[in-house]
Amino acid sequence: MKTRMMPLILSGSLVAALVLASQDTEAPKPGPEVKKLEVFAGKWSGESDMKPGPWGPGGKMTGEDDCTWFEGGFQLVCRSTGSGAMGKVKGEGIIGWNPEEKRYKYSGFDSTGMMLSASGTNTGNTWNWTGEDMMGGKLVKSRYTIVLTSPTTQTFKWEMSEDGKTWKTMVEGKSTKK
Repeated sequence: MKTRMMPLILSGSLVAALVLASQDTEAPKPGPEVKKLEVFAGKWSGESDMKPGPWGPGGKMTGEDDCTWFEGGFQLVCRSTGSGAMGKVKGEGIIGWNPEEKRYKYSGFDSTGMMLSASGTNTGNTWNWTGEDMMGGKLVKSRYTIVLTSPTTQTFKWEMSEDGKTWKTMVEGKSTKK
């Protein structure tokens, strides 16, 4: 009985797919929230100061970011390279708009084994990102603030907290669009 039903189910699925494909439907297009991410597209060069902490002694860091639109134009894919007191680091991240949560979302990882996720908001030239991730066996809260000081310049600050009340600056810096 099951073997007789399988061809009927498959042919029904095929007919449904053909009907849907033949309808005059347009692919979804990015909305105004997604278009706000355009400010991050392109190649950026940055310098920052890492404070001493769980990732080492701190010190000056330099980095390059290349952010390009993913197929469909809904998300930016950013590839990063950098160097500092801990040596060279590579990373990748994805930034997009989540219409269900009505928030921007970030997910990224790097060559040190770190994986982070955050939710963000935008007000004028300021982008605020917040996240919670496990680090060293502890739940750590983070906030990352980006201020676009011009169309080609941004300042940024990354802060962390174990209790959500006392915040410690981990990195501060500036990036310039090439």
